[in-house]
Amino acid sequence: MPKTSEMRTSKYLQQSEVGNGTLLTITGCKQQNVANDDAPAEMKWCLTFAEVTKALVLNAINTKLCEKACGSDDTDDWVGKQIVVFVDPNVSYGGRITGGLRVRAPRRPAAKGLKVREALPPIAAPPPPEPAVEDAGELYEDDIPF
Repeated sequence: MPKTSEMRTSKYLQQSEVGNGTLLTITGCKQQNVANDDAPAEMKWCLTFAEVTKALVLNAINTKLCEKACGSDDTDDWVGKQIVVFVDPNVSYGGRITGGLRVRAPRRPAAKGLKVREALPPIAAPPPPEPAVEDAGELYEDDIPF
């Protein structure tokens, strides 16, 4: 039997399609009618990608996150840049926590030439303490007359 999430089809990315994170290359940003077929038009900005046919509907937060990830507020500069689309379980909608899609910049590998910090050598045990001296005079008893 199908899951209810499999029964709903959409031309936009859904939580079940991106999981913990999907790396996508932006091909464009354009307005699309996101309304159901029998509803009045509702135009929203959407990102399109090279790797998938479905678009990502942008909300205000994801737009700001794309600006940061792509380093520009000009969407023309976003084309060719990669972002990670992932499910954030803390997204709220209509006053309820529903989970939703978020974007971020991909993690960058360490720069060449940088080394991972090496483990420090073990700390040597301190030397044993000197024996306590009860009477310093006894240490220097010798038969040397002065």
